[in-house]
Amino acid sequence: MTPFAFHVARDCAEALSLGAASGARFIGGGTNLVDLLRQNVESASKLVDVSRLAANIHEVGNGALLVDASVKNSALAAHPMVRGRYPMLSRALLAGASAQIRNMATVGGNIMQRTRCAYFYDVDGARCNKRQPGSGCDAIGGFNRYHAILGVSNDCVATHPSDMCVALAALAALVHLVGPEGERTVPLAEFHVLPGASPQIETVLRPGEMITAIELPPATPAMANSEYRKVRDRSSYAFALVSVAAGLEVVGGKIAEARIALGGVAAKPWRATRAEAALRGLPATRANFLSAAEEELTKAQPLEGNAFKIGLVQRTTAAVLESLAGERA
Repeated sequence: MTPFAFHVARDCAEALSLGAASGARFIGGGTNLVDLLRQNVESASKLVDVSRLAANIHEVGNGALLVDASVKNSALAAHPMVRGRYPMLSRALLAGASAQIRNMATVGGNIMQRTRCAYFYDVDGARCNKRQPGSGCDAIGGFNRYHAILGVSNDCVATHPSDMCVALAALAALVHLVGPEGERTVPLAEFHVLPGASPQIETVLRPGEMITAIELPPATPAMANSEYRKVRDRSSYAFALVSVAAGLEVVGGKIAEARIALGGVAAKPWRATRAEAALRGLPATRANFLSAAEEELTKAQPLEGNAFKIGLVQRTTAAVLESLAGERA
């Protein structure tokens, strides 16, 4: 780890001023960035601590819920309005890490966390286009059990690790940003980008910008009747092979609304819009759930070590939707 300066921002304006310097990075709980710095995957000349900025969760006029970026994951998971209106989000957060990490990690930092691809972390022994553009991708021909099957490119097959972000994608959450050019809002589903030929570019953040809040839209019946399921190699703290955040509203035996997002399958939380559209108006049956998941995966590009994810996504998606349909039967 190289030496760096450390500053604690007292407010948003000071954070932006400090973060404008070349080589500056914003840090919240540090549960991912500190590891990246310590292992020389990333470097920084200055860290700007934003964890002491406002950390509130409050309802806004239209019934939406605004969550400041400095809110801890544990606080968000336990909030009564989150548990009641958006249970998939609470369950995703609880599935995401140990209690100690949830007590440190912030909402903004969770969104910004980087892939856990082993080749990305292997600074001395592996080629990684995300870490060193143009060097190659050893994961494509290597051990790729945990890697992407959707939205992949010839340059990168890494996956995004966040559980929280999968639920946020299904909920159509908005990310509030502020930077030198002012404030703007970006849908969570558009905040992270697919690798293409530039896998080192992972988000739409502009230089000097930082996340200030996420906004959860007014709850719908499908959001309230929702679940998050994570399939992993061990039940303790582990990243997803596949995860599903889903919500379902059934009216008169027919699907009025389905919300589905997938984790562990792409470089970003994957909103399953094809599956959602395929289900609308159909009976809530296992056969229809499996068929919709198959429709979502028509453009999947599995590797030798992760082809099993196709069937796993289908079965997990169908199981979650069946459970939700049963609760509203």
